[in-house]
Amino acid sequence: MAEDWTGGVARSQDQWFPVCSLPRLTAEGIVAVRVAGVDLALISDGGMVSACERACPHEQADLACGRVVNGRLACPRHDASFSLIDGAISDGWPSRPLRLYPVRVERGEVLINAAALKPDRDN
Repeated sequence: MAEDWTGGVARSQDQWFPVCSLPRLTAEGIVAVRVAGVDLALISDGGMVSACERACPHEQADLACGRVVNGRLACPRHDASFSLIDGAISDGWPSRPLRLYPVRVERGEVLINAAALKPDRDN
């Protein structure tokens, strides 16, 4: 399990936390992190950085074990894929879209806005 980066810090409307170095994310492609009690997958794909829920909304597989191809994150369990732009699942799969979260890069660090996160309760 990844370290919880906000560990008891009170959240404000705009609370960005560094959660991973950009060089690490670029080298690994997908990195699992936990922010404010929410498990996320950080993804680097062709210079684009994304953050999404870590559990697949279809079967709760660990998306940090998936693979990224052409701007889509493929689930390691059933091979459906999700857009890293809008979270849409590939055609033919009965699932809600993947949740994407605000991310930014500053001074070589990937930051997540903890205030934008909510624990997942409606899978």
